Amino acid sequence: MPREVREVVFVDGVRTPFGKAGGMYAETRADDLVIRCIRELMRRNPQLPPDRVDEVAIAATTQIGDQGLTIGRTAALLSGLPKTVPGYAIDRMCAGAMTAVTNVAGGIAMGAYDVAIAGGVEHMGRHPMGEGVDPNPRIIAEKLVDPSALVMGSTAENLHDRLPQITKERADRYGLNSQLKTAKAYADGKLQPDLVPVALRSAEQGWGLATADEAPRETSMEKLATLKTPFRPHGRVTAGNAAGLNDGATAALLASEDTARELGLPVAMRMVSFGFVGVEPEIMGYGPIPSTEKALKKAGLTIDDIGLFELNEAFAIQVLAFLDHYGIADDDPRVNPWGGAIAIGHPLASSGVRLMTQLARHFAEHPEVRYGLTAMCIGIGMGGTVIWENPNWDGEAK
Repeated sequence: MPREVREVVFVDGVRTPFGKAGGMYAETRADDLVIRCIRELMRRNPQLPPDRVDEVAIAATTQIGDQGLTIGRTAALLSGLPKTVPGYAIDRMCAGAMTAVTNVAGGIAMGAYDVAIAGGVEHMGRHPMGEGVDPNPRIIAEKLVDPSALVMGSTAENLHDRLPQITKERADRYGLNSQLKTAKAYADGKLQPDLVPVALRSAEQGWGLATADEAPRETSMEKLATLKTPFRPHGRVTAGNAAGLNDGATAALLASEDTARELGLPVAMRMVSFGFVGVEPEIMGYGPIPSTEKALKKAGLTIDDIGLFELNEAFAIQVLAFLDHYGIADDDPRVNPWGGAIAIGHPLASSGVRLMTQLARHFAEHPEVRYGLTAMCIGIGMGGTVIWENPNWDGEAK
């Protein structure tokens, strides 16, 4: 029986404030963070009957302890969704939530789902990257990859080697600008609407409430120049031009466009195309370049059609490599208008939905922009890109 492909829309997205690893969420469970996000999505969209949710896909990179046990299903149950709503867990390292979105989008497009929730969580304070893993020794012994491929900071140093025009000073400048843009976004009230307050408990300090990201900080080029380069003596990657280790969760509501209209759900973005690619694991940060080329080709677009970019700032070098490839200035206002992961944080598997939620906000403010994209590098040598269309586009500009 022939099927019609349906339009997939991003309805809404939320996230917890992102904490420093082992910081404000030290005594908060990882699954409770994502449960809080799912509950908030349902609270913000009361016109959605809970039994109309067809799937819950939740990503975690380290699927162990309170991030294990098929977290999509357990989070759905604990969020108060009907027991008839299924769920599953997913892992594509940093692009876990991004992949959760594209996975359920495929199901929506072909008619298997009408509405789905996708998101991610990472509690790096409880579960450091690599906890419990056992890489097959042949991956190194048979020289499939260089040992540096398993250390993300080392892959960033390797990318600096390949692209000597991207200096440490330039990376530091980018990191400083990310902090400044995030500070301004907070001052202007841009980030707060999508933050879900999270109750905190500390055995020593009692109860508290997380209402803002923990990582942003004041700095300067002079301070950044003094930071250590932990991955290589006299290297270029520091804590000032890379995302830190973080705890946090995200969740998004996806639907077919006809179902969204039927239920009166908002349409924040329309999915156009996506692309995932593999690259040399030793230069993981290069991944968003070919993944963007793939997504653009599938959409029949060029980079000139893209009016807004949300690029994950795992490392400044990764974003700067992307910008150089496409001839975009480091300070182009279309790129990460409210700052990025260097300031906000990067709780691995959750970050893809943060990028999407912020892009949706930008779309609402910029009806002159028709297309935007979210892109990120991915551990073990991959890149991912999703292209979105602005439903508010006024037809007068790109």
